[in-house]
Amino acid sequence: MTESDQRSWRETTSGRERVRHVVELLDEPTPIQEIADRADVSRATADDELQRLKSDDWVTETTVDGTKAYDLNPVRMLFDEVTNLIEAHSRDELENQLTELKEDQEELATEYDVSSLDEFREQLADEELSAEELRERRNVIATWEAINMELGLVKHALQLYDDVVELSSPRTDSPSTLA
Repeated sequence: MTESDQRSWRETTSGRERVRHVVELLDEPTPIQEIADRADVSRATADDELQRLKSDDWVTETTVDGTKAYDLNPVRMLFDEVTNLIEAHSRDELENQLTELKEDQEELATEYDVSSLDEFREQLADEELSAEELRERRNVIATWEAINMELGLVKHALQLYDDVVELSSPRTDSPSTLA
């Protein structure tokens, strides 16, 4: 980030917003000071916002080399992804998406004459492949993994669809009272 971009970022976002933005991009447990440095805030500001995010279940606290560190909460991320799918798509759209993803997966299996991603991976070690072929296969593996992950999310969304829609709907019943 250039100095001008850094200055603009500081001027247009609060320190807490910058900490949240940095946290959203974490791909591994990260010490507080590193988060503070990336967000361009004091350690105290980062620690305070991270404590709030922890109490809201957005991050988990851990230790890296004896130093307190934070990472995104994978359970919360999963639920958010599933909820976003449900909010953005009808059941019919999700079922169509499931079908398309399954077709993509089957096309890869057919194209490479394998029954699974694991079998495809085994071919990397078993066959003599050029560097170009290995690069292509690694790209296929990344695509296949992305399809598998998306398939899992869509399946979860379909399993939870009715419950999430029902719980998200405004209640029109009169509130019950305890006698």
